[in-house]
Amino acid sequence: MAVNPNEDTEFNDALRKYGIIPPKETTPPTPSPPSSPKLQDVLDDLTPEELRELGEEVTDDDLERSVDSYRRQRLAEERLQQKRARFGRVYPIGRDDYTREVTESSKIDEDGDEEGRGTGVICFLYKDGIPRSDRTSEHIQNLASRYPHSKFVSIVGNKCIADLPDSRIPMLIIYRKGEIRNQLIAWGADRERQLEELEALLILCGALDPPLHGPLGERRANDGDDSEQEDDDSSSRMRSAATSTNAPAPKNIRRQTKKDDSDSEFEFDM
Repeated sequence: MAVNPNEDTEFNDALRKYGIIPPKETTPPTPSPPSSPKLQDVLDDLTPEELRELGEEVTDDDLERSVDSYRRQRLAEERLQQKRARFGRVYPIGRDDYTREVTESSKIDEDGDEEGRGTGVICFLYKDGIPRSDRTSEHIQNLASRYPHSKFVSIVGNKCIADLPDSRIPMLIIYRKGEIRNQLIAWGADRERQLEELEALLILCGALDPPLHGPLGERRANDGDDSEQEDDDSSSRMRSAATSTNAPAPKNIRRQTKKDDSDSEFEFDM
C-alpha cells in the first residue's frame, strides 16, 4: 500500500515517530500586523490648523472631543511660548557691549523659569565676504527667528578680538548662566555645514531648548522630498556634529584684566 506522507493521519504520525517518513512540514507563523499608531503620537505631528480640520471631519463624538481638547491645549502652549519669547532676531553688538549683552544677559532667568536656567546666548563672530561665514550668518538668522527664547548677537570678528585671523572665522561662543558652554572655531572650514548640524549642536550644549512638538526644529517650508533616506542622512549629520571641530572651551577664553575694567577690556586665549 502506497503511503501519502502529506496526509495527517495517526498511521503517518506513528511512521514519523520512528523516522520512516520525514517530519510533517510546519506552516510558518503569520506575522503580526504592525501596531496602529497611538492617537497622541498622531496628534503631536499635526499643527493646530490641521487639528481643527481633523476635528471637523471625524464623526465619532468622543474622538471629536479629544481632538478639540488637544487643539485647545496646543493653542494655549503656543500663546504661552509667544508671550515668553523675548528675542527672535540677531542683535548686532560692539566690543563695549559684550559683558552686558552676552555674559550678563545669559544670567537672566526667563519669566516662569522655576529652575533658574538662565538664557542661552550665542555670540557670532563673522567677517563679510568669507563664504563659510556668510553661509553661517544665514543659518544664525534662521535659528534666531526659530528659537526666540535664546539670544543671538553678532559682531565683526576683529572688532571683538583684535587681530583675529580669517582662518578662525566664523566663530560662535555659547553662554548660559554666565558661563561659556562651548565654542565653535572656523565653523564650516572643513566642509559645508548644514543648518540642522548647527541647530543640533546648540541644543546639545544647552543654548537652545528643543521644540515641544514635532521633529527637531521646524522643517523649512516646501523643502521638497521628505524621504526616509534624507531623514537618515540628517540624523547622521546631527550626531556627527557634536564630535567634530568642537573642542570644549577653555575656562579662561574670556577674562577681565582688572576688577574695574570696562566691557571692552578683555582678551580671548586662542
